[in-house]
Amino acid sequence: MNKTLNIALPKGRLGDKVYAMFARAGFECPDILEENRKLVFENAALGLRYFWVKPSDVAVYVERGAADVGVAGKDILLEYAPDVYEMLDLKVGKCRMCVAAPTDFRDDRRRTLRVATKFTNIAAGYYASLGRDIDIIHLNGSVEIAPILGLSDVIVDIVETGRTLRENHLEVRETVVPISARLIANKASYEFKREKIDALRAGLARGTEGTEA
Repeated sequence: MNKTLNIALPKGRLGDKVYAMFARAGFECPDILEENRKLVFENAALGLRYFWVKPSDVAVYVERGAADVGVAGKDILLEYAPDVYEMLDLKVGKCRMCVAAPTDFRDDRRRTLRVATKFTNIAAGYYASLGRDIDIIHLNGSVEIAPILGLSDVIVDIVETGRTLRENHLEVRETVVPISARLIANKASYEFKREKIDALRAGLARGTEGTEA
């Protein structure tokens, strides 16, 4: 059995921050810090292989077994419900999934609420819990424009600072769920590489101690 631990990291600023946490936990791979366009990096001495992937694809690589572990946002885990183990809240990449609407919008519960979002499952589940009748409009691009053009009444989207909302005369009405980056593991990999994955989780957990949830 190959004991190399394959780790999928999200490209971008979050990935850089997460890799630093992995390195502090004793799972370093110095080659990953070099300026190049490589996507796969190995530390044969420690039995580690890192690779960069699009953030929304991390859970796919882990669920399918191409990666043993990875780091994915809670939004991805809620929206797509991949069959993986959620091992640890890394307490970075914090933001909120929110309902936002034009500042002058007033909800008339006698009519169906039109909701524009990339996160159709999260939105559907949230409004189902409220017993609210909705019409979901799935969009892949910037959803903030939907209420402005009359396509939707509200949006459900990730909010970090709220600046984009304010600049488009929208405001947060409700917080659906807090979001942060999570360590996830492939279920079969965890059975065969449990010791190494547990050591990684423990090292990362020590690094998040005292971090505000």
